[in-house]
Amino acid sequence: MATLQRRVFLAGLAAAALPSRGARSHDGLMLAVVAPADIDPAGYLVSEKFDGARALWDGHGLRFRSGLPVAAPGWFLARLPEVPLDGELWMARGHFEALSGAVRRSVPQDDEWRQIRYQVFDLPGAGGPFAERAARIRAIVQTAQWPALQAVDQQRIAGRAALQRRLAEVLQGGGEGLVLHRADALWKAGRSDALLKLKPLDDAEALVLAHVPGRGKHAGRLGALRVRGEDGTEFLIGTGFSDAQRELPPAVGTLVTYSHRGSTAGGVPRFASFVRVREL
Repeated sequence: MATLQRRVFLAGLAAAALPSRGARSHDGLMLAVVAPADIDPAGYLVSEKFDGARALWDGHGLRFRSGLPVAAPGWFLARLPEVPLDGELWMARGHFEALSGAVRRSVPQDDEWRQIRYQVFDLPGAGGPFAERAARIRAIVQTAQWPALQAVDQQRIAGRAALQRRLAEVLQGGGEGLVLHRADALWKAGRSDALLKLKPLDDAEALVLAHVPGRGKHAGRLGALRVRGEDGTEFLIGTGFSDAQRELPPAVGTLVTYSHRGSTAGGVPRFASFVRVREL
């Protein structure tokens, strides 16, 4: 299979012209949409949503969502099977910053990578419904016999109440949320209701267009980011920043993740709040 490539929405445009309104790309990945709060989990396999760095293995190389290579140690790559995998590079709950720093290094540090696990949740491009692909992932991981390669635990959950209890359990333990994958869904790139994410807040990605100067206590530093969402809507993100981020804000052309509580009738995210610079 050819090397998997996925150009993340508007990534890498800091040195190029900004894209036209509404431009985006989802090549090569299945992407989740936000689950309704009252979603019935019947027909879905449910797993924890890991707060790490998504990575695609094509059987020969490991790449970020953007298609850029992950500078993983040779010994780590040598243990991965010769079959395409989709998963998350992850350390532990609450360790996103450490994980992000480790996987972004151009020269990998062995002591950091020995703490990283590759949590596999799909087989990109493979045939068969998701339930069958999940079983194949478990077989692949069992054959590898390597603790750093993990099959994401997929569970059947009976009823909405049980789903909410599972969500509360994950959140109380410091997790990010849940993923629901329709058990009968074939693999298909792009967003669809075959793959859902369930979190306390919605989140999304946007491209930084400009820095809006601050006023009052924020005079002389960032007041807000003017951004463009994946649907082309432009809006401001003015909260969620640390003092250090207001002094040195994400550069124009950077992808950022923000949280929000739904959208207005005009499509503008409600209560948009900065979360972090988006992973590659």
